[in-house]
Amino acid sequence: MTLQSDVSDLWHRYDDDAVDAETATDDDRATLDAFLDALEAGEVRAAEKRGGEWEVNEWVKRGILLNFGLRPTEARGYGGVDYHDVLPLRETTDLGERGTRNTPDGTTIRRGAYLGSDCIMMSPSFVNVGAHVGDGTLVDSCDTVGSCAQIGEGVKLGANTLIGGVLEPVEDAPVIVEDGASLGAGCRVTSGFVVGENTVVGENTLLSPRIPVYDLVEEEVVYGRLPPERRAFTRMVESSIGDHDLFAGGAYKPAVVAMDIEAETRDATRREEALRE
Repeated sequence: MTLQSDVSDLWHRYDDDAVDAETATDDDRATLDAFLDALEAGEVRAAEKRGGEWEVNEWVKRGILLNFGLRPTEARGYGGVDYHDVLPLRETTDLGERGTRNTPDGTTIRRGAYLGSDCIMMSPSFVNVGAHVGDGTLVDSCDTVGSCAQIGEGVKLGANTLIGGVLEPVEDAPVIVEDGASLGAGCRVTSGFVVGENTVVGENTLLSPRIPVYDLVEEEVVYGRLPPERRAFTRMVESSIGDHDLFAGGAYKPAVVAMDIEAETRDATRREEALRE
């Protein structure tokens, strides 16, 4: 038996109402714990890139859902703080061995989250269950990395950035931020949006599949993704609502403009090795 088959079998029992939080056995809980351990070790991921495309590992998302469905809410404590949850917070003793650091008073890592080597988490910030944060990535102050989000290596998440979580439906892709991307302060990335490699996103940009991306490099409008090697920012464009009494002079909606990235822009967002020595 493999971890995947154990999780799948447990899911079928749960889906058939044959097991719940009260009737789960020690073996069931051992499967849940082993699954969370595998997530934290980076051995399993909610989504992976195969053949150039991101694919969802539905069984992994089901394993995360099982940890909510088969665990009771309990009174817990961590660092002198009392709280109630189905999951404890992640132990962080392994982070220092890999050069990853999290500053005190507000960096929260939930059980089942992966942080790579040489990462930096500034307080306050939060990484949720199933999230995968790659080597050398900066999670800045007031950032949230949602459930199952896949953040690449050498990524910069500017202060007050929200990376949305996509846990259900299980077939839906999570938010993806690929290697080398840089998001300015106050960005929002939601609903399975994909930010391509080495793309620089201007501050306060909202990236969602519902908002069009005007790619001036390929001269096309795309949805749900930012191509790699772009400089992107928000602009207002004319809305199809057109003239309306409520909107003098017409209505406008937000859009994202993506242009060729310039050497000066890339240099301004380069990774500083001194932060990780």
